[in-house]
Amino acid sequence: MNRLLFGGALGALAMYFLDAGAGRRRRARTRDRMLHAARVLNEAGRLTARDTAHRAQGLLAGTRRLFRHEEVSDDALVGRVRAALGRVVSHPHAVEVTAAEGYVTLAGPVLSYEVRPLLRCVRHVPGVRAVNDRLTVYQEPGNVPSLQGGVPRRPSRFELAQENWSPAARLLAGSAGAALVLGAMRARGARGALLGLAGGGLLARSATNLDTASLLGFGRRGITVQKVINVQAPSERVFEFWTDYQNFPRFMTHVRDVHEAGENRWHWIVAGPAGVPVQWTAEVTRVIRGMLIEWRCTGHSRVRHEGSVRFDPNADGSTRVTVHMSYVPPAGAFGHAVAALFGADPKSEMDADLLRMKTMIETGRAPHDAAQRGSTPRES
Repeated sequence: MNRLLFGGALGALAMYFLDAGAGRRRRARTRDRMLHAARVLNEAGRLTARDTAHRAQGLLAGTRRLFRHEEVSDDALVGRVRAALGRVVSHPHAVEVTAAEGYVTLAGPVLSYEVRPLLRCVRHVPGVRAVNDRLTVYQEPGNVPSLQGGVPRRPSRFELAQENWSPAARLLAGSAGAALVLGAMRARGARGALLGLAGGGLLARSATNLDTASLLGFGRRGITVQKVINVQAPSERVFEFWTDYQNFPRFMTHVRDVHEAGENRWHWIVAGPAGVPVQWTAEVTRVIRGMLIEWRCTGHSRVRHEGSVRFDPNADGSTRVTVHMSYVPPAGAFGHAVAALFGADPKSEMDADLLRMKTMIETGRAPHDAAQRGSTPRES
């Protein structure tokens, strides 16, 4: 059975890459993806190594400081305290700081919810022996000039509790996840399943740097796609082509149908993973004639997304088209990975779709590999 499955997999790969019609394009696209992945991994490795080295140096310096007494001048100590204020206080300029032989005095107005984080932060500044609190506490800024404006500060959290992880934290979590997955392969029953689930979650979290809600499709953070292409046609002509949304199936491979569903609303039917149709209704929220189109998904769509397209005229009479789209697929990043596996990845498909759009506008001929093959392009 294993040999049969292995042979079937090899045969499927051979049919995919040696196909007479699309094999050459698939091989070239796979090669480009591998080169891009190699560059990304190389850059990620360099950043991770540098971040890990810096954090190790900081940890070593902090450990040394615990075992030796450091004499700090009053001016240097005031500078250290003032540098720390900006991380915990929204109005650091309002706090007066003085120091005498390690004893720091804080005075001036401060908001009530910032007092405790401020004192805790100052006590941990190297060289501080004690803190004398002479702060004037206010529940609200009120009419105090020095408390107007400012940027609220969030309390610092543990590294792995933050939304964005540092490269070193991602390396540590990824290593732990890989170890858990290896342990799950040796374990059995419910214990192995739990280890595998925990390890897979850590690997996915460290690889994507997305929070758990976004990974599962419940968060607000989605996947962002931005593409730019130049079309040899006036911006007004390109804009008119895009505003006739029924043109989309004529240059996109996965858009099966687009029809009007009310004022400024259009219903889309797109081929999803394994050809399963996915539907949603999009609302055009903003239009600047000849320059900009913005839209967003409405209702309880399986794919939540929004985007925009800009039309910027170039000096030679051509048009620079910039497409920006963010979407949250079903099951989040996991769903995106599955969709990419089955050939429904907007990130990779949009390049080919925009090239077909460019060809349609410049030549007037519809491509033969779109969802509606050979259809004549329309312009409003």
